[in-house]
Amino acid sequence: MDLRVVEGDLLDQPVEAIVNAWNRNLIPWWLLLPQGVSSAIKRRAGTAPFREVGRHGMIPLGGAVETGAGKLPFKAILHVAGINLLWRSSEWSVRQSVRSAMALVQQRGYRSVAFPLIGSGSGGGRTDRVQAWMLDELRAIDYDGVVIVVRYKTT
Repeated sequence: MDLRVVEGDLLDQPVEAIVNAWNRNLIPWWLLLPQGVSSAIKRRAGTAPFREVGRHGMIPLGGAVETGAGKLPFKAILHVAGINLLWRSSEWSVRQSVRSAMALVQQRGYRSVAFPLIGSGSGGGRTDRVQAWMLDELRAIDYDGVVIVVRYKTT
């Protein structure tokens, strides 16, 4: 695996798929005010990926589902349920989200993927701790492609 950590915008990464830190689909997407990565995706991709993720129904904590990318240039968006019903992330939910997203990446044959720091925004996880969990989990996965972990930075 070619594993990189960069500062920047997830939506500007040169990859085939991106990961969106999502909720468990308990509340319909149209009732939520998207925050962080989801808000940026909705602004640039439109609502199609969110309508599609809503059709998947409840997502188990740490699970992942794939949708189209709307108006974004990616092949797919992988939505991971990285926060629990109290809108908090945990080490388990972050690690499981990474495993679930990477399983989809490998099943679909994507050669590159970019992750945000899952659960570090509205999920309340400390940025450095979340990054360490994610990198540890990614290093344990056998994958012959590019994985970019993006630390959000405003320009």
